[in-house]
Amino acid sequence: MKADVKRIDVWVAGIEDRPGALAKKLEALARAGARLEFLLARRRPEKPGQGVVFAAPIKTGKQTAAAKKAGFKKTKALFALRLAAADKAGLGAAIAKKIAEADINIRGLSAVAVGKSAVFYFAFDSAADVNKAARNLKQI
Repeated sequence: MKADVKRIDVWVAGIEDRPGALAKKLEALARAGARLEFLLARRRPEKPGQGVVFAAPIKTGKQTAAAKKAGFKKTKALFALRLAAADKAGLGAAIAKKIAEADINIRGLSAVAVGKSAVFYFAFDSAADVNKAARNLKQI
């Protein structure tokens, strides 16, 4: 099966761990026309009272300016890959096996299946790992 595989830039911002903090960050991106495909927010247990939000994509100059004004930065420490494919039983296992066979370690993974489609967001330790994973995941 053919998969849509592409490298993505992830943007990150700190947020206060309080009601409304995430909404404020996302409203700034929405006003700039960002249509986020990936969003992950969580507390930072090592920093009480603080959280972090990851978002992608930020595409246009207007979106980039709004993201920066809202405190987002394009992360240089997280190398990400997006894979979209038709969902089927065992898809996650097949993808993980292909990555393992390429001798690549997965730093992080977020995935969802809705209806007949599945989308996976991988984080890797280096740009080389992203490129190698992308080559190995074109056919899954």
